[in-house]
Amino acid sequence: MPEYISTRGGAPTVTASQAIINGIAPDGGLYVPNAWPTLNLDWVQLAQADYQTIANLVFTAFLSDFTPAEIDAVIKAAYGDQWDTPTIAPLHTTGDTTILELFHGPTLAFKDVALQALPHLLTTAAKKAQIKNDILILAATSGDTGTAAMAGFGDVEHTQIVVFYPEVGVSEIQRQQMVTEPAKNAHVIALTGNFDDAQTAVKTLFADTELAEQLADHNIQFSSANSINIGRLIPQISYYFYAYAQLVANQTIKAGDEIEIVVPTGNFGNVLAAYYAQQIGLPVARFVVASNENNVLTDFFTTGTYDRRREFHVSSSPAMDILVSSNLERLLYFASGQNSALIKTYMTDLADQGFYTLAATTKAGLTRFNAGFASNDDTAATINNTFKQADYLLDPHTAVGVHVAQQVGAPLGQHRLIAATASPFKFPQTVLAALEQTPKHGFAGVEQLAQVTNRAIPSQIATLFDQPILHKQVISAEAIKATLQTELF
Repeated sequence: MPEYISTRGGAPTVTASQAIINGIAPDGGLYVPNAWPTLNLDWVQLAQADYQTIANLVFTAFLSDFTPAEIDAVIKAAYGDQWDTPTIAPLHTTGDTTILELFHGPTLAFKDVALQALPHLLTTAAKKAQIKNDILILAATSGDTGTAAMAGFGDVEHTQIVVFYPEVGVSEIQRQQMVTEPAKNAHVIALTGNFDDAQTAVKTLFADTELAEQLADHNIQFSSANSINIGRLIPQISYYFYAYAQLVANQTIKAGDEIEIVVPTGNFGNVLAAYYAQQIGLPVARFVVASNENNVLTDFFTTGTYDRRREFHVSSSPAMDILVSSNLERLLYFASGQNSALIKTYMTDLADQGFYTLAATTKAGLTRFNAGFASNDDTAATINNTFKQADYLLDPHTAVGVHVAQQVGAPLGQHRLIAATASPFKFPQTVLAALEQTPKHGFAGVEQLAQVTNRAIPSQIATLFDQPILHKQVISAEAIKATLQTELF
């Protein structure tokens, strides 16, 4: 059963619960399992299982110091009536491609899958460790993490959550979800920079010993809701196993057939979860990493050099507007043969020089990965064509995945699975423009999209624009520490 170590090799081994509480390792690295767990993958049996049963299997495998009762309680709380479908992650299959819909939770984005579970994992872990402090959750968001984190952590006892989001780039729905958050323990702050500025600032706060001491004096300690927290990643593994089991159940594939997994991504956590699933038994022929115009990952998988020294684009798929993909570090750790010294060198080079180039041995560990990107025009065309030809409505992130899937050609495996990461109703103006409409603003745009496409407005946002604006702060990244101190002390 796994324990957890840092990708950079300078932190002690910890249990799963300790890794979840810490969020990030003391040496700045990310926690990874020191060994892959063994799962009993009887696909004939799993084909009859519901989502909660498969999630239980995955959680049990990775959370070795959680009891069966604790895991049962987390799953019951995370995957219940707050989802608009009992299947949690339904599938839509056409020909050799299946769309895995991950947007049926309370904030209409895939991050709900993990962030409905993480608060319960974290509070359970804190009780196990007999922690008396309040837990301070810091989250940088490009749009969806913040809303999903607050939906999960809102008014959870003994927690505070602080969300930083870029002032420019998020959709109207994403912004409205954040600025109307009513939870008493939530602090929502806009930054004048971009997501990378927010993410860098949050990582800096985690490493700030002076701030940590101040928090301790007030009986508060840090943790994270971003995908740097292993407690975010483990729940995401579940939906790839569930999707495969359903493909077997529907006789779309046979048990043991390899599939191809296509994921639109910015911070790489969603792809990494698929890779972790493959490492413990999911049959995958190829992973396809789909990026928008911020195509740093496409260039990386093509050339072996990660170079963030490029223009930042505010795109039509804002949750992917990222130039520093934090979770890539976890993939490289395993691709390098668990060479923590090499990983530390890569990350130091990225911080100091803005780029790093993989050693040949690391690059050899990435042979199952392909990548591509979609421009804003490509994304719009894909939304339009998919709706006209298949009567299926894509959001601008999933459209990036569909475009790149078409770009790389026929699937290498028997079937292609594309992760649909958000509801199109989170981005009504973008989707309407792609459908050659003149978009209306605010909730009028939501109503317009429903009318044009003959779709029902999701209940999760039906009254969103009726809620009062509660969070109005806008600061620079440089002011993030002082603002946090003011908010908390």
